[in-house]
Amino acid sequence: MRAAMQHFRWAFVATAAGLVLAFWLGWRFTGTLSGAMSALIIGAVLAVLEISLSFDNAIVNANKLKDMTPVWQRRFLTWGIVIAVFGMRIVFPLAIVAVAAHIGPLAAIKLAATDPETYADIIGHAHLSIAAFGGTFLMMVGLSYFVDEHKEVDWFCTLECRLRQCASVRGLEIAFVLVLMLGFASALPGPAAREFLFAALFGLLTFTAVELLGHVLDAGDAARDIARAGGLGAFLYLEVLDASFSFDGVIGAFALTQNLFLIAIGLGIGAMYVRSLTLMLVERKTLAQFRYLEHGAFYSILALSVIMYAQTLIHISELVTGALGAALIGLSLWSSIRYNRRMMAAARSHDADEEKPLSQKA
Repeated sequence: MRAAMQHFRWAFVATAAGLVLAFWLGWRFTGTLSGAMSALIIGAVLAVLEISLSFDNAIVNANKLKDMTPVWQRRFLTWGIVIAVFGMRIVFPLAIVAVAAHIGPLAAIKLAATDPETYADIIGHAHLSIAAFGGTFLMMVGLSYFVDEHKEVDWFCTLECRLRQCASVRGLEIAFVLVLMLGFASALPGPAAREFLFAALFGLLTFTAVELLGHVLDAGDAARDIARAGGLGAFLYLEVLDASFSFDGVIGAFALTQNLFLIAIGLGIGAMYVRSLTLMLVERKTLAQFRYLEHGAFYSILALSVIMYAQTLIHISELVTGALGAALIGLSLWSSIRYNRRMMAAARSHDADEEKPLSQKA
């Protein structure tokens, strides 16, 4: 237990510092103790929201990180947290406002600080494009895992065996996503449909470009230095994937507060826990110990991608998203534990048979 907690020591430090900063921020904006306490509570809730929505992200990251060199693992867990906290939780919302309102970055920061309601309204109007882009990218990530002829372990055998067999059909995942994309676009009014299709196609193009760039960079690294193979390409893949996971958390945070700085604090604390959990999964080889945990994460990714598409038509609470992801991962963990118990029981039975005298075996 103590060893496990060591992985979260920096997350605990970030929690303490972040909550103190949230309290000060509430006091600075309201000048009252109740306002300061409210800001502190919102910061804590945002951190929990981020952890619940990104738990599957940690599992997927760990699956990729275990094949990377120690150097690139450290780079992802250091540079990656900077990009995750400052890039996605601060720069990304500011960039949306700057583009949507046709203003500069400094003006967007001023708008966030002085008129948070207008700022949140601009973010809300960009939700359609964000959901289309993020949903498409995550759907491709999930389908690419299951539609893979080299995949060896199945959780839901009938379904996953058929998906693995479909890997021989080139471009099947892309065709499926395009059909789904057209289906959702047809349910939207004209301007919204065009916006959805453009963002979704951009998400598909981004996934393809990242995959292609990753292969090119990895091949180049391998040619120069085999020890670095898989490093830069995997790093870029994980950063884009992490960004896609962050979309719903950033947008959902505006349901709790319009204060950009408070959002950055709460989601930043959550991101630290996701990074710490990723590190623990890699170092303790937890994915190898729990056979179906990775499957649960990718089913959760597919569920999240469908929810992001559905959010373009109806409102779905972030609590539902987080609960569904947690349920799928929890079910996969329970299935893994049951499998391990069956294997241990079979091994004990085999050992007992081996120890019997030859007369009893006959």
